[in-house]
Parts: sequence; C-alpha cells; structure tokens
Amino acid sequence: MILSGELPPGAPVLQAALARSLNVSRTPMREAFRLLQEEGLIENKPDQRAVVRRIDPGEIDALYASRVMLETVAVSMSVRLATPALVERMEKALVQLRQYAADGDIERWRETHREFHFLTTEDAPTLHESICSLGERADRFLRFAQLGHPTAWARWDADHEALVEAFRARDHGLAVRTIAEHLARTAFTVMTDIAPHLDASATRAALNLLLAGV
Repeated sequence: MILSGELPPGAPVLQAALARSLNVSRTPMREAFRLLQEEGLIENKPDQRAVVRRIDPGEIDALYASRVMLETVAVSMSVRLATPALVERMEKALVQLRQYAADGDIERWRETHREFHFLTTEDAPTLHESICSLGERADRFLRFAQLGHPTAWARWDADHEALVEAFRARDHGLAVRTIAEHLARTAFTVMTDIAPHLDASATRAALNLLLAGV
C-alpha cells in the first residue's frame, strides 16, 4: 500500500484500523510495523503516531553516490581474482533472478539480488559490512524503481549478465563500468519520480569520476 502510493508520504498508519481492514490480529501487525520502520518506510512522530516516511531526494543521491564509489572499488578488486567457481555461482544466481522475475516473486528476487551483488564483491571482505549496510538502505528505493518502471527489469538483467561475462573474462574495465552505471541508473530512475526538478549530482559526479579512469 505504501509502495503503490495508496498510502502516500505523510499519511498516518494506524495499527488497529489496518488490522481490522486486513483481517489480522494486532500481534502480526505490530511486527509488520517494526519491519516497516526498520526498512525506513514509516516513522513515529513525537505523539507516537506512525506515518509514511517522506522521501528525501538528498538521501537517495548521497546513498547511491556512496554505493557507486564503494562497490566499484570492491568489484575492481574482485574481478581480477575471479575463479571459475565464483563465475558458476554468479551464473546460478542469475538464472534464479530470471526465474523469480518471471514468477513475480519480488521478495525472493530481492534476496537473490543481494546475493548476486555480494558475489561480485566477495574478494573485498573488508568492505562487505559497509556495502551490505548501504544495500539494505537502498532496498526501499529499489522497490520504487521496480514498481514504477517495469521496463527496468530488462536493463537490470542485461547489467547482471554483463557482470557475469566480465568476471568470466576477468575484464576489469567492463566490470567497473557496468557496476557503476548499474547503480547510478537506479538512482537516476528513482530521482526522476521523486524529485524530477533535481539532479542526482553526487551520484553523477561519482559515476563520471570512475568512468574517467576506465
């Protein structure tokens, strides 16, 4: 309801009313609210009312600028050390991503998507904690891109396939360019919807900086 816009930013979210309308008890509803708050979809006001969290365009831009820089460094380290075993695991994850996309199983797609990206940074273990934290924060914005831009799925799939090929060939330039553009594209897509009058300037600067050296 939040992601579809049925509950717009700033709208109050009442546990009791939702429990009645969805025909569930208060216990699972409290757990759902806890998860929504962890994902950054709702927030509690000083009077303890929960409301749909407003999206800050600056947060999107800063988050993806950080992801572009950090994940590109990690991919740069990993692709040079890619083994056939790692490439095989990436291929299996890609097959699963395609199957879940065809089935419309968004949750399992998201889990496998995180796993796929984790594989591309496997040989940069010192960066994993930061990368995972940024990825979890970005999930909210990825959902908006998935819902608002169905054609984005094909573009993401092409990027994932290009990453597999880059790792298979240990093609550093292709891997770096693909991951940087892949992440930046999501930021630009979401920003177009959320704040079409603003440019994701930090993300664009990070992308240009990285691609200048490829």
